[in-house]
Amino acid sequence: MKLHDLQPAPGSNRRRKRVGRGIGGKGGKTAGRGTKGQKARGTIPARFEGGQNPLHTRVPKLRGFNNPFRVEYQALNLDALEACGFDAVDPDVLFSKGLVGKGAFVKVLGRGEITRAVTVKAHAFSKSAEAAITAAGGSVEVLPLPWGDRRPPAKGNHLTNR
Repeated sequence: MKLHDLQPAPGSNRRRKRVGRGIGGKGGKTAGRGTKGQKARGTIPARFEGGQNPLHTRVPKLRGFNNPFRVEYQALNLDALEACGFDAVDPDVLFSKGLVGKGAFVKVLGRGEITRAVTVKAHAFSKSAEAAITAAGGSVEVLPLPWGDRRPPAKGNHLTNR
């Protein structure tokens, strides 16, 4: 057997049915679409709902907004501070211990207890965390954010700052 002897099995390849080629014979005139009606005419988009208000217009869009002044803090609780065992803590020390990510803004929260005097430098503190650290004889230092205060001035404040 050679390459030019190969051919498909008999009856496996059938010719495409050509419809709509005159009124004589099967598949003529209406070409299998029935008579009249929307489906007998042109194509209908898949999203078309028969004149009803379609889903893509019923669904609300562009709701809410993204606050451009939002600051994402990485939370650190007092129990983690107690466990790390340092006397002076800042974001670089916390990063080296694997407690915060690189370049993260750290906020110390008040879960847990702290029993020794620790100097803590972070970007923000909760009131309970600050009170617990100072009560244990430690001190807190708020680090400034690198861009300062990005919030717009308060409304009505533009007249008083002349």
